[in-house]
Amino acid sequence: MPSRAQLEQLLAADPTDVFLAYAVAMACASEGSPDEAIDLLAALVEEHADYVPAWFQRGQLLAAEGRVQSARDVLTEGIAVAGRVGDSHAEGEMIEFMESL
Repeated sequence: MPSRAQLEQLLAADPTDVFLAYAVAMACASEGSPDEAIDLLAALVEEHADYVPAWFQRGQLLAAEGRVQSARDVLTEGIAVAGRVGDSHAEGEMIEFMESL
């Protein structure tokens, strides 16, 4: 897996690449910077509201940080997005995760 720095360089070269933006956020999370990852995922869905994985990961990170109500709010919106774009698998996973909170 590329390092965070490598992912950031790739994203700088192509700032419209949604997956790279998501990958940078996930790299932040795995490096122990969950708040930065949460912020990056929030920015990602502001620009690309239909990118379902960002909703789910942001909800999971918020929950892991003990911010359960914020996680529920994000997941509720993510569930609606997943339903709107026809991603029933992600929709079901988010519902199941939210019920576990």
